[in-house]
Amino acid sequence: MKLSIELPQDGQKDPSDPCEAYETMTQIAQEAERRGFHSIWLLDHVQLPSSLPIREQILFECWMSTAALARDTTQIRIGQLVTSNGFRHPALVAKMAGTVDVLSHGRLTLGIGAGWYEQEYRAYGYAFPGTATRLRQLREALCILKAMWSEDEAVFEGQYLRVQGAINQPKGTQKPHIPLLIGGKGEQVTLKLVARYADACNFTHPTQEELARKHALLKRYCEEVGRNEHDIHHTIYVNGAFGETEAEASARLATIPGNLTLDHICTRGLFGTPEMVRQRLWELEQSGVQEVILSRRSLTSPEALDFFAQFLS
Repeated sequence: MKLSIELPQDGQKDPSDPCEAYETMTQIAQEAERRGFHSIWLLDHVQLPSSLPIREQILFECWMSTAALARDTTQIRIGQLVTSNGFRHPALVAKMAGTVDVLSHGRLTLGIGAGWYEQEYRAYGYAFPGTATRLRQLREALCILKAMWSEDEAVFEGQYLRVQGAINQPKGTQKPHIPLLIGGKGEQVTLKLVARYADACNFTHPTQEELARKHALLKRYCEEVGRNEHDIHHTIYVNGAFGETEAEASARLATIPGNLTLDHICTRGLFGTPEMVRQRLWELEQSGVQEVILSRRSLTSPEALDFFAQFLS
C-alpha cells in the first residue's frame, strides 16, 4: 500500500507571514519526498470557512502551488484533491496539466471533481448550478481533457462546454496521458464517470462498509463499459490522530481542527498506537485500498509526519 499526504496550503504554522507559510508547505513536501512517501496533494479551494481575521486567512492557489512544487521537488508525485471543475475551462486545465507534467518530469496526477462548496463559488462570482448539472458538466469536462491529451486538434460540442480545433502542446510526458483521478462520494453518477474515464478514484473518510459497497459498484460499472476494475488506482483521504498510547492519540485528536469525534476517526480514519494504525492499514488494504492520503489537518506537528512515516514499506 502507498502512503501519501496532503500539504498545508492554509498557513498553519504562521498565517500572518505568507512567505513563511509557503516555505513551511514546501519544506513538508521535501521532507515527505526524503522519507519516501508516494505523493503530495493540494486542495483546490479559493477560500475556506475560518474564524481567523481576514488578513490571516492564507490559502495558496492550487495550480500555481502545484507548478511551484513541481520544481521544489524531484521525485515525489503531485496531485489535486481535487480540481474544482467549475473554476476553469477544462481545455485550459488540460493545457496547465501538460505544462506542469513537463515541469515535474512526469510526476503529475490530475485530480478533478464536480465542486461542492457553494459559498466560495458565489464569493468569487462563479455560477453554482444544482448537483445534477454540475455532474453533467464534469462529464463533458472529462471528454475534453481526454481529447486534449489524445488528439492533435480537440473538437467537442456539448450542452455546456465546447472546443473547436484546440491545440494542446505539450501534452505532458506520461504515456498514454497524464493519469486522471476523479474524486467524489456519489455512487450513481460519479462512480460511473470513474468507470468510464478515470485512471484513479478517491473516496473521503469512508467506513469499511462504504468502501465495500463503492468498490462493488465500481466493479459492476467497469464491467458494463468493458473495463477492468484493477486498471483504476483506488485511493482514500482520511484524518489521523496518533500516539504511542491511546491517551496520547486522544490528546492529538483534540488538536485537529474541525471538532472531529473519536467515533468518526476510529471508523473513518486512522487512530491510536502503532499497532492499532498498522492493523487499520492492513484492513484497508484487504478491502482494496491501494493508497491512503493523510489530511493536512492531521499533520500539525513534525511528530505526526514521523509517526505516519514508520508505516512506509
